[in-house]
Amino acid sequence: MSEQAQNQEKVEITEDLTTQEIQDTEEQTTVEEEPSDALEEAIARVQELEEQLAETAKKEQDLLLRSRAEMDNMRRRAEQDVEKAHKFALEKFSKDILNTIDNLERALASPVNKEDESIKALFDGVELTLKELLATVGRFGVEPVGNVGEAFNPEMHQAISMQPAEGFESNQITSVLQKGYLLNGRVIRPAMVMVAS
Repeated sequence: MSEQAQNQEKVEITEDLTTQEIQDTEEQTTVEEEPSDALEEAIARVQELEEQLAETAKKEQDLLLRSRAEMDNMRRRAEQDVEKAHKFALEKFSKDILNTIDNLERALASPVNKEDESIKALFDGVELTLKELLATVGRFGVEPVGNVGEAFNPEMHQAISMQPAEGFESNQITSVLQKGYLLNGRVIRPAMVMVAS
């Protein structure tokens, strides 16, 4: 073969190779673009799942905090209920005892001849009984309320009437008809009083 034919053949082979390389490069580019799109979709999906996971974790954390707060509130309410039950368990009993205290006070206020020895001994016995009863209920948190000269308080006093009275300012208690009582700060019976107008 002649040299020219050999050169011609080399040029054709080079052109074929160049054409083949271009085609291979195009195919690789196409193949590379396809995985690139799939990779971008996968990355987007992973980011979306990570966001959902973070949101779910945040909701779960919020739910956990709310549950703990609710448990703390329930525990606190239960403790308060138990405390109130201890404080005010004697309320009904205390109300019933108040009638006995009232009767002993009426007995001491009755007009009797205190000079007679037999009556004086009885009077002293009633007085000592009343003092002991008041001391006993006082140890359990029962205390009297409503004294002459105090300012009228509608939460602790029940006004029977209002009358002008000398020596008293407006809304001062002028007379106590029946003592009121508190049990650990809670009114179990309001005092019945007369108030200066």
